[in-house]
Amino acid sequence: MLSNACKLIVLLVFLTGCSNTTTVDEYRENESTAMLEGESIVVLGRRSSTSYETEFDFITCVGNTLKNKLRGINIIPEKEFLNSMYPYFETSTAPMDVQNLDKLVQTPAVAKKLNDFRIRYFVWIDGFTETTNNSGSMSCAVGVGIAGCLGFASWDDKSNYEATIWDFKELNLEGKISTQSSGTSYVPAVIIPLPLLARVQSGACSNMANQIGSFLK
Repeated sequence: MLSNACKLIVLLVFLTGCSNTTTVDEYRENESTAMLEGESIVVLGRRSSTSYETEFDFITCVGNTLKNKLRGINIIPEKEFLNSMYPYFETSTAPMDVQNLDKLVQTPAVAKKLNDFRIRYFVWIDGFTETTNNSGSMSCAVGVGIAGCLGFASWDDKSNYEATIWDFKELNLEGKISTQSSGTSYVPAVIIPLPLLARVQSGACSNMANQIGSFLK
């Protein structure tokens, strides 16, 4: 049986829930960014920094969410694109701005592959999710006829991503979208751990993809 104090702790955590906040900002160079059916978008991660990498699973999440939002538009998976374009879009060789993309497409092999993909927009995403402020502790034990955990743990997650959108047809910068998400996760345990996760990264993915979809419609 749970003590009254334990019951109160669990109840308070469930009532409080996971606190999440999200901020989305958008900057446009041009008002019109409409796409034609059959045109393609490729979503790529910026991984030029030595201190972090934009997560592959986050880029995949944004691409898959966009695919569901933009019907009739082809979303090219990142790994498929990188493998096909090797080595021109690897970390050390990828164009860092539209001017360098313009130079790169002067290479006939590159121009042909990009045209075969029917790419209209490049979406470059830079950023990462980090975990901070771990606190609390938890201990688990197994005995004869009994097993369980006792304790309380929490941590903060923060996501910070920025998408830069290039128009391949016009070879110019169309705009930027940034999203910042933060939240606190809790794991109270009285015999059984009860994780209440903030899921900050998945929230950042959804908000980023929805904003990109609205930007390009």
